[in-house]
Order: sequence, then structure tokens, then C-alpha cells
Amino acid sequence: MDLVRQSTRGANESTIQGCLSGSAGSYMLADKSGKTYRLEGDPSKLSAHVGHEVRVTGTESTAATSGSQAGTTTGATTAEAKTQFNVTKVEHVASTCSTAQK
Repeated sequence: MDLVRQSTRGANESTIQGCLSGSAGSYMLADKSGKTYRLEGDPSKLSAHVGHEVRVTGTESTAATSGSQAGTTTGATTAEAKTQFNVTKVEHVASTCSTAQK
């Protein structure tokens, strides 16, 4: 499994590896299992690695995006609920993604 969880710097920090996509401050990371994370962090660190396989370190929290409300069952809201990952460190792994989604 490519989801790597390590107790590195802080008790709540973990590391995940996958394919980075997105632009203009809206970045996503998909691991080999297909789990998608909405990344929050320094855009200058993330933008340079779009389309690459990266390893990011930070803290994870489940968050709903852009105004969706808990208990709402519309398809759009459900699809937008993703795991948010607050990035503190980005490591380049490869110039191409080997985490192709099915």
C-alpha cells in the first residue's frame, strides 16, 4: 500500500505518496488505492510538482469543501467531501505518476 503513515515530527503528522494534480491553489493527491486528498499548503511548493509523483508530510483531517453542509445528501456535496491534508513538506519522487487511477 502506498499510503505511508509515519510518526515523524509530530504525533499527528503522517506521510502520503501519490500523484499530484491541480492548479491555482486547488491541489489534489491521489494514492494508488484511489483515495483522494485535498491538499492545503504553500502553493509554490505544490505547483512545481503537478503531474509528478510526490511524498507529502503533514496532518490529515476530514473536511467538506466549498460550503457543503453536514447531513446534506446531494450528489455534488457527497462527491466534494474529501480528506483534507495540510502539507508541511513536499518531496519529489518521480517526474511521472505511477499511481494511475482505475
